[in-house]
This record gives sequence, C-alpha cells and structure tokens, in this order.
Amino acid sequence: MGSMRIFARIIAFMAALSLAATPATAQSILRDAESEALFQDMIDPLAEAAGLQPGAVEIVLINDPSINAFVAGGQRIYIHSGLINAADSANQVQGVMAHELGHIMGGHIISTRDGISKASNITILSMLLGAAAALAGSGEAGMGMMMMGQQAAMGSFLAFSRTQEASADAAGAEYLSKAHITGKGSLEFFKKLQNREFRYGYSQNDEAGFARTHPLSGDRITRLRQDYEKDPAWNTAPDPDLQRRFERIKAKLYGYLAEPSATLRSYPEYMDSVPARYARAYAYHKDAQIDKALAETKALLQKNPDDPYFLELEGQVLLESGRPKEALAPLREATHLTGNTPLIASTFGHALIATEDRANFSEAEQVLRAAVARDRENPFAWYQLGIVYASEGDMPRARLASAEQQIMSNRPAQALQSAEVAEQGLPTGSPDWLRAQDIAMQARAELEQRSKRK
Repeated sequence: MGSMRIFARIIAFMAALSLAATPATAQSILRDAESEALFQDMIDPLAEAAGLQPGAVEIVLINDPSINAFVAGGQRIYIHSGLINAADSANQVQGVMAHELGHIMGGHIISTRDGISKASNITILSMLLGAAAALAGSGEAGMGMMMMGQQAAMGSFLAFSRTQEASADAAGAEYLSKAHITGKGSLEFFKKLQNREFRYGYSQNDEAGFARTHPLSGDRITRLRQDYEKDPAWNTAPDPDLQRRFERIKAKLYGYLAEPSATLRSYPEYMDSVPARYARAYAYHKDAQIDKALAETKALLQKNPDDPYFLELEGQVLLESGRPKEALAPLREATHLTGNTPLIASTFGHALIATEDRANFSEAEQVLRAAVARDRENPFAWYQLGIVYASEGDMPRARLASAEQQIMSNRPAQALQSAEVAEQGLPTGSPDWLRAQDIAMQARAELEQRSKRK
C-alpha cells in the first residue's frame, strides 16, 4: 500500500508537469535519451564544420505540431515535433540543422516565443510513457494538432528576413559541404515545404502561413540546387546508421504523441520492423494493453538484447504498470550500457524509489545526485531526489530540490517559497545555500516581470 502511495504521487506529479504549459506562452520540451543522442550525432559534424567543438550546439525538441525550427540566442536549435514527423530522412533534418546553424553563426537572433529556453514544461518522453493523465493533457490532442499542422504547414518556419535567409542558406550549404554531407536532403525538404505551400494555397500575405514567414521562391530553391549540385558531397550517400536511428526515434515520437488507434493504423501488427514495434509498444501501453506492450519490447530485445533503449522501454513499461521491482534489472542495465546517461539514470532512480524499499533509497540518492550533476534541467529527477531527502529527514535539501523543480516548471512563486525555506535551514555559505539564493533571486525577477506585463 505504501509503495502504491508513493507511485501515485509520482504519477500525479508527472501529470501536473504535462498540464503546466500553456500554448500561449511556451511549448513543452520533449526529452528522451535516445533522441538527444541521435540529434547530437547529427549536429556535431556540422558544428565542427562551422569551427565549433563537438557538443557546442544543442538540439532541443519542442512538442509542437507545426513544421518549424528556430534559434533564440545562444547555441541551441529548437526543432518542433511536427518537423520530425514531416521529414522523410535524417539527411533532410540535417539540412534544416545546417540552415539554423547558419543563423547562429551569423548572429541572427530572433524568437517569437517569450523565454523559450525556460519552457514551462519539460516532458521526459521516456518517463511519461504510461501516465494517462499526462498523455491526455499533451499527447493525444497534440497528435491531432500535429496532423493538421502537417496538412496546413502552419507555423513560422525559420522566420527571418530574406537577407538573413539567404545568408543562412549559403552558410548551411558550406557546413554540409565541409562535413561531406550531401545537400540532397536539404533540397528535398525545402521542396517538400514549397509543395505544401502550393497545395494549400498559402501566399506571402497569409498571417500564419509558412510562405509569409519563410518564402520559398522558385529562384531560391534553384540557387540552392546549383550550390548543392556542384559540391563534391552531392553524390555522397547519407549515413545509413543515422537513417536507421532516425526511423526509430520518428516512430517512437509518433507512438508517444499519437492516439493508440492512429499508431496502430500507421504501424499495423503485421509490420515487424524495429520502428513498427517501437511505436506499437507505446500505443499498447498507453491503451493499458500491458501484455501486448511487453510482447513488443520482448521482440525488440530478441533482436538486440544489449540495446539500452529497448531495455529502457521494457523497464519503463514495467515501472508505469505498477511493477517497479521487475523494472530494476532492465533499467539498471540500460543505465550501465549508456554510461549513466542522466535521463535513463533518472528513470532508474524513479524505479528504486517506487519500490518503497528503504534498502534501495541509498542507491537512488547516488543515482539521482549523479544525474542532476550532469543534467540540471531535469525537474523530474529533482522531484525524486527531493523524495529521497525527505525520507532521510533532510528537509532543507528536500525543499531545495523542490525549488529546482519548480523554477524549471515555470512556478516562480512556489520556487521562491521553497528556496527561502531551504536557505534558512542550509549551512550559511555552502554551495546549496548559495544555490537557494540564486533560485530565489531568479524567482523574484520572474515574478517582477510578470507583474509588469499585467
């Protein structure tokens, strides 16, 4: 009974995270270890071609059905889930990344969203696999919107001036060339969007149309083709491993966001490919068909028993089905195989806590502390760490963990209160005490900005 109470509290928290974002102010950030690893491998050669170090540019996936990508300052590229859903290949997405990198290197900073780098909802895709309330809040409805977004090609894809666009086009072509990556995918994707523009009748004057914000004239595409076709990399075959991984994460994303019935139509049971099984596992789990979900994960593991993401999926299905003890083995192995990747380690820590076996709490604390040390932008991990601290009677650090989670979840009033309580109980001058002060200052600043906007 006690373990189910803690498990219920965690599920309730996940639902609250999913429902926290309001479309008018911020989209939710979708976080998944496998997807982030792929995106990093896709952008790194382009970043190196631009003179940056590997890992210097970060790709952030936004839960938004429109076909969109943008930069908003710093070295982050924001890509909407609708763009991944619309793309046919990893090479096409790399073309978009190269273009956006051109905006970063050219100093073209524009954002139509207030504070997108502090989006009010960070959704851990692999951690919310079976949380029905969370999925109802941002998943099923989101996929319906995604399909409409695909058809209409709405949004503000790469919304910059013609001069900046031309500059980004040229820079993107240069980065692709230096990285020995063909520009065919880039051209295919821009042509795909131009076809949508024609099909749905958007003009340069449409308020919300793609054409207005990112005009894809025939002349512009012709210039791109001329640049790409004369490049030595034009006939270089795209990386087959990147394409294989892209097909996996595209199906995974679809299975996570779509209604189960839509997923099963797109990936019917006779399809036995890895992407199909991946998508169906999510659909079955969301539909509370746990045996079928586990059958899909078992089939995936039979193909590759050491795939950490298949192990993560198996552990996640078990965990979210109320079987945390059974989830420990696959999640522990997935954590080990990925070198303690923070997102997977956080899921493992979640499972350790959900057993409510106090013998597991010490390991959970170690795992979660390591996870937040490497990735502080993980409110779910902070919440779990707060549970561990509270169980040990360390309430100041429990409140500090709550403050970390609340400030990232766009709840500055609660964050301020938690930080002030934490500060009073922490040793003066300690790193945690200083961090509590920082959060309190940030929260006050955000509250002041809100009051000025009223």
